[in-house]
Amino acid sequence: MATLSIAQPAHVSNAKIRVGYTLSGLATLFLLFDCTIKFINPPQVAEASAHIGWSASLAPTLGAILLLCTSLYAIPRTSILGAVLLTGYLGGAVATHLRVGDPLFSHVLFPVYLGVMLWAGLFLRDERVRTLLPF
Repeated sequence: MATLSIAQPAHVSNAKIRVGYTLSGLATLFLLFDCTIKFINPPQVAEASAHIGWSASLAPTLGAILLLCTSLYAIPRTSILGAVLLTGYLGGAVATHLRVGDPLFSHVLFPVYLGVMLWAGLFLRDERVRTLLPF
């Protein structure tokens, strides 16, 4: 009978863990800022919504979804679920920017950069992720 074994992660230095928390913190702060401006819904948000073909009235709903996902990411016990949900949210942003023909490196790939920051931070600070993805 075959057994499944999960590789034990190598020891991670305190410096790497601090870098992980810093990356996660910066990404979380950016996402919380994004939530806030979606709730406030200033004219720039309405213009951006119109540019991508969405009603400005959707901004608070998107803000609530983003706040929920970001909150799950910020709580250590639910951080992996939050990262998965944020990955889906950010994938929708990539698709939206591609659809309207926005510039590749500044608009289309920005959510990818943020997603890499989220997962890199989580990888460095959370042993569960290092166990699942033993690089």
